[in-house]
Amino acid sequence: MTRPRPETAPTLGHVHLRVADLERSVAFYTDVVGLEVTARYGRHAAFLSSGGYHHHLALNTWDSAGASPAPRGHPGLYHSAFLYPDRASLGQAVQRALDAGHDLTGAADHGVSEAVYLDDPDGNGVELYRDRPRDDWPRDAHGALAMVNAPLDLETLLAEAGPL
Repeated sequence: MTRPRPETAPTLGHVHLRVADLERSVAFYTDVVGLEVTARYGRHAAFLSSGGYHHHLALNTWDSAGASPAPRGHPGLYHSAFLYPDRASLGQAVQRALDAGHDLTGAADHGVSEAVYLDDPDGNGVELYRDRPRDDWPRDAHGALAMVNAPLDLETLLAEAGPL
């Protein structure tokens, strides 16, 4: 199989989630993650983005209003990931999540990035992360990426974030 040339390769455009309560999910993704609502489709769908794009995330209740979360351990979305421009922005997003009463499910230093994990109100995994500069990415003796899964010092991340 021929791989696409880099200039023609696709990038992830958006994620579309079924949710049980649209307003609850809109609040999570705006107040905690920091996205903005760009459009609504009646009372049953909302489109959210960052930086003025039409949408990075779509939410709907068309087949899921009032439903309970999908059971863990079944096929489906593991998590959606939201990239922050710097460490301070990541720390502020994590602080917003904690202030809103969300439990963190993990935190890791991957060498190439720092990531914090939690679940949205419907039990969908969410990763909040920031990339390190490419020149700082760990590499093996052959130049290949050498990602890790080391503990992330959450206290320092939050302290360096400063006030919200």
